[in-house]
Amino acid sequence: MDNADVFIGVSVKGAVTADMVRSMAADPVIFAMANPDPEITPEDAHAVREDAIVATGRSDYPNQVNNVLGFPYLFRGALDIHARAINDEMKIACAEALAALAREDVPDEVALAYGKKLTFGRDYIIPTPFDPRLIYIIPPAVAKAGMDTGVARRPIIDMEAYELSLKARLDPTASILQSLNVRAKREHARILFAEGDDARVVRAAVAYRRAGLGQPVVVGRPEEVAGFLEAAGMPEAIDEIEVVNAATTTHLKEYKEYLYNRLQRKGFDKRDCHVLASRDRHVFASLMLAHDHVDGMVTGATRKSAQVLSQINHVFDASTEGGAVGITAVLAGGRMVLIADTLVHEWPEAEDLADISERAAALARDLGLEPRVALASFSTFGYPRSERAEKMTMAIDVLNKRKVDFEYDGEMTVDVALNPDVMKQYPFCRLTGPANILVVPARHSASISVKLMQEMGGATVIGPILTGIDKQVKICSTTSTVNDILNMAIMAACKVG
Repeated sequence: MDNADVFIGVSVKGAVTADMVRSMAADPVIFAMANPDPEITPEDAHAVREDAIVATGRSDYPNQVNNVLGFPYLFRGALDIHARAINDEMKIACAEALAALAREDVPDEVALAYGKKLTFGRDYIIPTPFDPRLIYIIPPAVAKAGMDTGVARRPIIDMEAYELSLKARLDPTASILQSLNVRAKREHARILFAEGDDARVVRAAVAYRRAGLGQPVVVGRPEEVAGFLEAAGMPEAIDEIEVVNAATTTHLKEYKEYLYNRLQRKGFDKRDCHVLASRDRHVFASLMLAHDHVDGMVTGATRKSAQVLSQINHVFDASTEGGAVGITAVLAGGRMVLIADTLVHEWPEAEDLADISERAAALARDLGLEPRVALASFSTFGYPRSERAEKMTMAIDVLNKRKVDFEYDGEMTVDVALNPDVMKQYPFCRLTGPANILVVPARHSASISVKLMQEMGGATVIGPILTGIDKQVKICSTTSTVNDILNMAIMAACKVG
């Protein structure tokens, strides 16, 4: 192994010694693949060569080379083109797709599975078996190679549609999210990521750009944003995003005058407006949006939604008086359910509940759903009787008078609303199928419901989606992952809500 660049071992434990590793060329690559014990352990190799890249077949070491990374997806691609054979070109395409994927930003879901942040480097040169992207990255590469080399009996005509079908296998609701991706690419919107002081937000902005969705704009200090990208292993991405702040914009005077004209009769003087516009990221971002310098904004990752809403309200009428409503999309069990109001109304009355129902129905249609609204309660159609449930029934009367064009009924418990077998016990119910919108009695019950589904049910949560204002403002939660923030940006780009 003297002066060797690469060692690939498929032998036995102990076949490689520390002296052999010491004699290798600079930056040696060691694939010690003997199982269950490698030819040399990573710790023994690194004891003599810190510059070594070491991979094994073991899951308890970095860089696990596992055939589960390749063979299920290689066969998937081969079967889908009815390949006559699996040739070398298809295998190489699989390997190259894995190599390219390792260089991409790693989803938070993968980091959670491994308990650490993974970035391309000596200890992460190959994707992990738990990476959900494998199913839609590897098969298309294999299928294309098979088609190019003439072994496909049934070539795939629309490769993009094929990739979308693979993504849908992860979760049936993926088709809804993918349709939004297509819409976002068509809109190609400038989306403002208001909290550039958080690494998740910066990574989401880069993901937005690299997915071809549009132009991300990040509110933050350039050096801090660059630091996050350096830590994520993609320093070159600083050239892919636009970084702005109050110190660099040429519009600050215009923003301050706008804010003063809006707030001068609400107890704010010019100094107050200067501080708000120049020092608060959420206010500054809102002012950019109000002046159409961006098409939409995403915020909320670093501060509680109520605090963010109060700051946004300095620029927009994001309040109960302004008709704003917060709606959260919960994706679980292969379906999407909208829960409202999760953000604005603390204790909505009957008229408010009717307004919330209409806002939620409009949002559902934006998402491609035909709305079926259930006004949820702890009681069902009057039993058990309670004064606190009466407002839900009164809201039905309000909707009746408004003659809205969507299905609605209540009050009803959640199992009646969502379970068709339970709903059959109430043949007079006006819903033709399980509800896809739950209008709940109060904000606290909405919050409890969403967080319970997220923590106990493993649901994907998107929102709250702020509706009822004339600009695209999306507020995520402080626990949002990069993918959650990206989903909110996509919602803003598609003008959902």
